[in-house]
Amino acid sequence: MQNRRDFLKKAGMASAAAAGTTALATPYVHAQSPIRWRLQTYAGAALAEHVVKPAIDAFNKAANGEMEIELYYADQLVPTGELFRAMQNGTIDAVQSDDDSMAAPVDVSVFGGYFPFATRYSLDVQALFYKHGLAEIWEEAYGEVEGVTWLSAGSWDPCHFNTKEPIKSLEDLKGKRVFTFPTAGKFLSRFGVVPVTLPWEDVEVAVQTGELDGIAWSGITEDYTVGWADVTPYLLTNNICGAWVGSFFANSDRWNEVPDHLKQLFRLTMDSSHYYRLHWYWAGEADLRVNGGKMELTTIPDAEWATVEAEAEKFWDEIAAEGGRKERVVQILRNYRSLMQKAGPPYRYG
Repeated sequence: MQNRRDFLKKAGMASAAAAGTTALATPYVHAQSPIRWRLQTYAGAALAEHVVKPAIDAFNKAANGEMEIELYYADQLVPTGELFRAMQNGTIDAVQSDDDSMAAPVDVSVFGGYFPFATRYSLDVQALFYKHGLAEIWEEAYGEVEGVTWLSAGSWDPCHFNTKEPIKSLEDLKGKRVFTFPTAGKFLSRFGVVPVTLPWEDVEVAVQTGELDGIAWSGITEDYTVGWADVTPYLLTNNICGAWVGSFFANSDRWNEVPDHLKQLFRLTMDSSHYYRLHWYWAGEADLRVNGGKMELTTIPDAEWATVEAEAEKFWDEIAAEGGRKERVVQILRNYRSLMQKAGPPYRYG
């Protein structure tokens, strides 16, 4: 009997000691400072409300105090063209942008944003990256650059012209000063368009003052969301690309400091951001064409627009001729387009 009492006594003391250890450990864990990131997006505040803020808000809530991401808008901490270098040197921890706009020093940056006629629909982007090999190429390219990790790509809206005057022919494009992306601008200059680079927040005023004649930066959803529909009353229904390609990136050292479970959480919220944009843009592009009320739709006839598509073929050839990964990406784009055309409706019509 005595032995039994001694055993129970020792067991009780051991349990109490374990409970005490747990009680001491719990406050210690919660006392640790959360990981803090600063993420800057390419988008201004009104647009960011849709393209990134819901995902960051969700991440911060789900991280439960272990990590917090502070969101900054276009040009708020650094100019968009300096985002890559700022992230690389640790001034900011993460970025949402296209490779082209932030001057990423990788050979595939030309395909970020709007590469002419690379896609027809928004789902093409995810298919190209996660079924047809672009994700592996992006990982390879950024793996050669010190200090920055490419995380995930997704699609945005198509690239249409919204202008102060109606565009009904290619002749109407000549001499038009247009805010657009670097590669898109290089291509459009072949048709007399004058590409203009400005801080995103200055675009609307530049249209009002006559510094810009129009914009080739988005679809109609963004035109209404950010206020451009109020200053550019015409939308050209022809587009030079079916979806913008954007990505999330992080400073490599900061990414490597994040525990695996929070990395996975961030990947899930990036996916939720990609998903939200798919249905937000798809619904918006159709609804606002029909019910928007602020913009008149114009169209360049198919036969004339075919010359633009033919010129894009030459542009692809020139990029592919530079060799390396550029040639590989162009070949993937060509193979994918051929596959979609053979598949027929609803993948491709005509």
